[in-house]
Amino acid sequence: MLTREYPPEVYGGAGVHVTQLTAQLRRLCEVTVHCMGVARSDAVVHQPDPQLYAANAAVQMMSAQLRMADAAGQVDVVHSHTWYTGLAGHLAATLYGIPHVLTAHSLEPRRPWKAEQLGGGYRLSSWSERNAVEHADAIIAVSDGMRHDVLDAYPAVDPDRVHVVRNGIDAGVWYPGPVAAGARPVLTVLGVRTDRPIVAFVGRITRQKGVGHLLAAARDFDPDIQLVLCAGAPDTKELEAETAAAVEELQRNRGNVFWVREMLPTEQIRQILAAATVFVCPSVYEPLGIVNLEAMACATAVVASDVGGIPEVVNDGSTGRLVHYDPSAPEAYEQALAAAINEVAGDPVLAAEFGAAGRARAIAEFDWSRIAAQTVEVYDQVRKL
Repeated sequence: MLTREYPPEVYGGAGVHVTQLTAQLRRLCEVTVHCMGVARSDAVVHQPDPQLYAANAAVQMMSAQLRMADAAGQVDVVHSHTWYTGLAGHLAATLYGIPHVLTAHSLEPRRPWKAEQLGGGYRLSSWSERNAVEHADAIIAVSDGMRHDVLDAYPAVDPDRVHVVRNGIDAGVWYPGPVAAGARPVLTVLGVRTDRPIVAFVGRITRQKGVGHLLAAARDFDPDIQLVLCAGAPDTKELEAETAAAVEELQRNRGNVFWVREMLPTEQIRQILAAATVFVCPSVYEPLGIVNLEAMACATAVVASDVGGIPEVVNDGSTGRLVHYDPSAPEAYEQALAAAINEVAGDPVLAAEFGAAGRARAIAEFDWSRIAAQTVEVYDQVRKL
């Protein structure tokens, strides 16, 4: 298993996916994790070439992948996640003659704003991803929407090589209910009232997650709605400054805005999601949106954009509301987003019905044990090629 993120360094949906999938796969097969970052006792860790300390971030990442590829032999299948390890998967497969399975969590051609963060490195990451995708023995798309995007962005790929295996959820970690025994009561610390509607957002500060659209929409939220914004890890300093200015304006004009910039432990995020009346996902690009599953498992209604794989998770009118996103009409989207949030947050009975249906759907259709079994089926197919 080749991944950039692995506990204790998990900051996005791909990292959550790898963590949960690996735990379930180990019940079915032997798994060795190769990752990056701090030393770990349960994984092989690879660092960039120290002589490239001043190089573009994409070049540093590629040097770590070279080391990862070299170390990934003597296995039946190599499985990479995101462009951060796709090149390593491709090189390992070529070097050792083993099949390469690639999980597409997102696609570089669908994220042109990454050029703001990586500069010329975005062209390198795009080249690296294309190479890995077009040569992989099998591609796992985390949604039907992502499968469509893979085939659209990379028409050279044989459709028979693209399999849909969705993200999953651990309903024992994400659940409704009060603060766990001995845990820090994060809402009390933040000063958020539980007797008023709470709208929550959890995500990175990146163009993809639509934080700017949410902050614009929040100008039209009903006055008693409290917005808990768990948003950090900005792609660029400019984007961080842009977000800070928008939050400051909201706090000045309407109040009830609580911005959490640091990455909170899972239990504290669970507390926020479980207490929220509505979870909002304003993403402009989202292959599946694992955070929506986390909110649903906490029995919280979801209001989300109708992009990518989100409609495969959020059932409009059953587990929440979907809002149409048109990149050519951002103001219309922001107004519709505010209207949907006001509707659900202002109707506790409706919000509770959406939340109960969401948890039931998360448990019934997105359990990680099912995801692991489907993944092993893909492994078995490529081993027979």
